[in-house]
Order: sequence, then C-alpha cells, then structure tokens
Amino acid sequence: MASSYLAPGVYMEEVSSGSRPIEAVGTAVAAFVGFAERGPLHEPVLVTNWTQFKTTFGDFVPGCYLAHAVYGYFQNGGGVAYVVRVGAAPDGGAQGNGHAPAARAELPGAEGRPGLTVAARSPMDTDLAVEVTPDGEDTFRLVVKKAGQPVETFDNVTAKRGPNNVATVVQQQSKLITVEEVKGKALAVPNAGETALVPPADANLPARIDSNEYVGNAADRTGFAGLEAIDEITMLCVPDLMAAHQAGALSGEDVKAVQLAMIAHCELMADRVAILDAPPGLKAQQVKEWRQDFAGYDSKYAALYWPWIKVADPVAGKQVFVPPSGHMAGIWARNDSQRGVHKAPANEVVRGAVTLELNITKGEHDLLNPIAVNCIRSFRGQGIRVWGARTLSSDPEWRYLNVRRLFNYVEKSILQGTNWVVFEPNDPKLWDSVKRTVTMFLRRVWRDGALFGKSPAEAFFVKCDEENNPPENRDAGILTVEIGIAPVKPAEFVVFRISQFAEGAGLEE
Repeated sequence: MASSYLAPGVYMEEVSSGSRPIEAVGTAVAAFVGFAERGPLHEPVLVTNWTQFKTTFGDFVPGCYLAHAVYGYFQNGGGVAYVVRVGAAPDGGAQGNGHAPAARAELPGAEGRPGLTVAARSPMDTDLAVEVTPDGEDTFRLVVKKAGQPVETFDNVTAKRGPNNVATVVQQQSKLITVEEVKGKALAVPNAGETALVPPADANLPARIDSNEYVGNAADRTGFAGLEAIDEITMLCVPDLMAAHQAGALSGEDVKAVQLAMIAHCELMADRVAILDAPPGLKAQQVKEWRQDFAGYDSKYAALYWPWIKVADPVAGKQVFVPPSGHMAGIWARNDSQRGVHKAPANEVVRGAVTLELNITKGEHDLLNPIAVNCIRSFRGQGIRVWGARTLSSDPEWRYLNVRRLFNYVEKSILQGTNWVVFEPNDPKLWDSVKRTVTMFLRRVWRDGALFGKSPAEAFFVKCDEENNPPENRDAGILTVEIGIAPVKPAEFVVFRISQFAEGAGLEE
C-alpha cells in the first residue's frame, strides 16, 4: 500500500500472477502384504528395486509368494512399492541368512541303501505325512496325508530312471510335496511305513494365521489397514493370502473375507485399486462358479486376474506357479509410464512368465470375460499376455479399469493442486481462478489423449459461478466446482465386416 512508502525511491514488489498450475500425481505405486523371511513386522517399508527388498526382507521363501510378487513387479516395469511383512512373531526368524527352509524328511531305502528326501512345498504345512507301500519288486505307492487324511496318491512310482521316477512324477503332479534323490548314489525302494514332515524350529513363517493378520488395524498401523496413512499408494496386492489358503491355514471363507476387506479399504481410500488373485488349480468352469457363486464381488475399485503363472525360483532351482497380482501391478506401472493411465493395461506381455497354469481356449474366455475375470493367455508367436482390463463392477460406467484409474488420477491431482483455495474469499475472483486452474490441467489431460473429443469443449467442462455457488452455500463456507470429463474407452471388441461384391458395385471413393 502507498502508506508504507515513506522515503522517496524506487521499490520492487513481487506480485502473484494468480496462475497456480495443478501438478499431476503418481499413478503407479504398489503396496504388497505377505510373508518374508525377515524384516520389520507390520511396518510399510519403501523399496524402489529388488536389491532393496532383498536387503530388508530376504530372498524367495518356499511356499510363499511375497518375494515373487515384488520381483515380478519390478521385472514388469514397477518403480516404487511399499512392503508390509505379516505373519511372524516379533522375535521369530531363522538364523544365519534368515532363510526359512521347507519341512524335510528322509525315506531310507531297503538294506540300508540311500532313499529319498521328501519336503513340504510350504513351510506352513505342519500336518503333512508321507506313507510308502511297496506294490512290486521295483515300484511302490506314495500317499500324501494332511491331518491324517489322504490328499494325494502316486501309484506305480519307482526309484529308477524313467517316466515313472518318483521325483519326476511328484514334481509334475504334487501341490504339497517335493521329492529329491541323493545324487551320485543308487536308490532303492523306500521302506514301508509313514513319515511325518515337521517344520524345523527356526522357520519364521506362521504355522497358524487368521484373516485379521492381513487386514490389521488402521489405528495400530498394522496389516493393509495401516496403509491408510500413505496417500501415494495406488495398487494393493496380498499374494500370500493364497499361500495360507494352500497350506490349509485359511479356508475359502477366510480368503473371501480378506479380499472383501481389501476392496473395502480401496473404496474407503477412493484412490487405489485392489488386484485380486483367484485360487490356484481351478479350471475355467470352476473359476466361473467361484466368481459368481462364492466370491460375488461388485466393486469399481478391484480387478481379478486368472490363471496363475509359472516363473523361475532361483533359490529352489526350479520353476513354480505363483499368483499373478504382483506381475499385473508391474504391467500397470509399465503401461502408465509408456502410454499413460488412460490406456487399458491389457495386450501387454507378462515378463518372466514361463507358462500358465492353464492355457485357456477362446470359448472358455467367452465365459469369463463378461463376468470380469481378466484372463492371461498364451498366443503363438506373441508370448504370454494380459487379455482383459475390467473392474469387478456391474455398473457399465465403471466397467473398464483404465476409466477407474484415470478418474483416480484426475481427482487426486485436482485435490492436491487446489489446497490453496481453502479459506480464500469465496467471490467471483476466486471462482474464475479455480476454473482457470482446473481447465488448464484438464486441457493437458486431453492433449495426452486421455479424454474423448476433437476439442477441449467436447472433452470436458468446468463450472464454477454464482449459479452453483448461491448465497446459502457461501454462508455455509462451501465452494462448489462441477467438473465433467469424457474418458476414452478401450477398443475391447474389434470387428471387421467383410463381404463379397461384384466388380464395379463397390462404394465410390
């Protein structure tokens, strides 16, 4: 003001231009919840590469999927992630390098000759037993029991080389155990009897776990509920939910309860999407029944992927099937970086996937796509690709995943970029300023190809004037800004119409 100028001279003042551009928020920050061989419990830890994860949480653990999910995330293009370790006692953990070995048992051969080493695939399987019954001179029956009940049977297997070799058969068919031979020594048929598989005392994975361990509590900052305090997260994965289910620690109802809690968390936050895994070992019809009859989820903040994928396990020295959620999160991040959040994260190669648990047919895909099961398919000459981009919502407006994530991006960017408006005088000058700021941001979004329309006027509108800010609202301290955007939808069904026509009967150019 002029009254502040007391001495003659030249004065310099910095005046705000009134232009406050909205900065775009990040769209690809994943959160992973699961079992690890070491590391802090119930504490979100930021990792930006596989080396950081391995330093904090250790290596791959047999029967668990957190490390595979994070590795697949970075392998497929992910850049930033938060990891929450659950499921172990505060003073638990293996010694040495912290690796939790699987349960093992020796099956001695006849006449004192070397036999077989049998291991549980998951350290969480505490009630497995293996029964051997000879049924021939060189063959025997191997029965795997869980809680005393037979769950897997392998007939006419042998310790000799060939297609019926016990190690080969079990490796290909068993979901509970592995069999190893003693290298360099001739094997014999194992002695008859039953041997229990008991995990070693230093295994750091929980023998028993309930659904509350995953869900946690927001006030105590545990489980994925504790992730409410981290605003930048946009994706939520809980791959080791299936590890506990496979081990029998969680029932199907428990799986549903945790996944419903994941969806509720994402709906509460309204800025992130849950990436759900289907149970392993299901055929196409079984997945349809599971999706419709058992897990009838309906949410625009969740997406479901199937089937499981086979990847390399460097620690075990073999290939294992893992839930796809971690790899899908990486594909979302890669898609956002290369094309933008508006592009559907589908028709993308799944890096690191060797094969699929089930190669589905087009007919089977026809059953699953309408009920929002995003299928992963193998195409000759094109590799393994994601071939679906739907949310679990029954609302056609929110059918496509890219639409949901685009709105998350726009909403969050505008919210964070307009904090300066709070407590400003609620008058036409402010309305024009807010409208100008939001319009400039949405024009950039349109130029990136995220909005449908040949011009900004066709792609979006911003209304902030006296009509939607009447005196009664202003008296209540409310400023209302109405925004409409026209998101682009993916070309999910591409149709070419071909017909025969006589010469000269075609359409004129």
